[in-house]
Amino acid sequence: MRKKTILFAGATALFLSTSALADNHDLMAIQAKALNDTVAYDIVEGLTTEIGPRQAGTEAEARARVWAVDKLNALGFSNVRSEPYMMPTWIRGKETAAVISPFPQALAITALGNSASTGDKGLSAEVVYFPTLADLIAAQEASLSGKIAFVSHNMKPTQDGSSYGAFGPARFVGPNIAAKKGAAAIIIRSAGTDHHRNPHTGNTNFEAGVTPIPAGALSIPDAENLARMFALGKLVKLNLVLTPQNIGQQPSGNVIAELLGSDPSRGMIVIACHLDSWDLGTGAIDDSAGCAIITAAAKQVMAAGQPKRTIRLLWAGAEEVGIWGGKAYGEAHKGENHVLAMESDFGADRVWRVEFNLPEGASSVATEIAQALQPLGIGRGQQKASGGADVQAIIKNSNLAVIDLQQDGTRYFDLHHTPDDTLDKIDPEQLRQNVAAWSTVLSIIANDDADLTMAPTE
Repeated sequence: MRKKTILFAGATALFLSTSALADNHDLMAIQAKALNDTVAYDIVEGLTTEIGPRQAGTEAEARARVWAVDKLNALGFSNVRSEPYMMPTWIRGKETAAVISPFPQALAITALGNSASTGDKGLSAEVVYFPTLADLIAAQEASLSGKIAFVSHNMKPTQDGSSYGAFGPARFVGPNIAAKKGAAAIIIRSAGTDHHRNPHTGNTNFEAGVTPIPAGALSIPDAENLARMFALGKLVKLNLVLTPQNIGQQPSGNVIAELLGSDPSRGMIVIACHLDSWDLGTGAIDDSAGCAIITAAAKQVMAAGQPKRTIRLLWAGAEEVGIWGGKAYGEAHKGENHVLAMESDFGADRVWRVEFNLPEGASSVATEIAQALQPLGIGRGQQKASGGADVQAIIKNSNLAVIDLQQDGTRYFDLHHTPDDTLDKIDPEQLRQNVAAWSTVLSIIANDDADLTMAPTE
């Protein structure tokens, strides 16, 4: 049991461990150094400039793994390696859409991952409009035979990104639902919040036994324009050309690196990002920034001296197209002594909230972390931390504790999966605030004496 010291600030009692008080100067020094970090921006610049788009299963993603291994070795990490696996791979082809009638004009469109092909000659058909996904779900079976479904929604910016969970299903499951109702194809309003003429790509999936159909996302201005045509009571016909291909099993892989701890018995912390990106932009915010943040933070901990717990970096592959890297890591490493997982995969804007899912006996370290993050403008949330996509498998397989550093997502879905996901969208000052937040958390959790073993799940 660690002693507690009670500090009174006005009417507020702050509970800090004595070790936290002793280490306060060190934490302040680490934060100050992190707020002047150059490693994170260097990583984002390098990945986006020297590699560019890194779609999973392609030669570009393979080059990114080589680049990542070289970079992590150069930064002084241990046991740097690539862990390969195979995955089904989908690649983009021609992409055009045009209104045939009543008001002929071209529309900005991009195919969704796992979309079927229309063939080179394309598909011309009547369009049926569904203002929401719920309207599509309510449509009668086989009512869309030979027609193109068009699904809209009303996604708005939110700081916590919750709008994506509410409106993203138009992309996640809309094509599968339309296929089951007999649609020849589907187009959706992009799952995004910008009003640039940039469509947002992203994965969709079809159930076993459901034949995939061509599926594309319109830019938001084009989707709104199409909706206005329906508001005029006109019959709308569209020509759609999408020619993607499934090229079968291709190699992908995870890149692993470690900052070795002095006491392996304390267990290992895994911190994750994903190396792959969609092919429309250069993957700056999604997710070069995440890899940059976790790596720069681990480097700050390294510079401060050897931690007690090992910190393992997971630059996961093939997240965008099915979380293949996270699943591969979870299966390959489920027997190892992990105790906690964290992930950065929500851009590069400032961290504003910290959330925890720690065992009851580690409540003091959560308080210590929350207090240490306050100078960075970060408050403590009340929701339970759940981790990101690439650590879900290892969290489940190993029953891990989790800490989430929640980033401001207000502008994230303006850029997400679009051609606008490029280096110029990175705010260096906000990126450094992320590094400082991560450095603070890792410095505390990697050296704390608390037992992070979670209670068995039922």
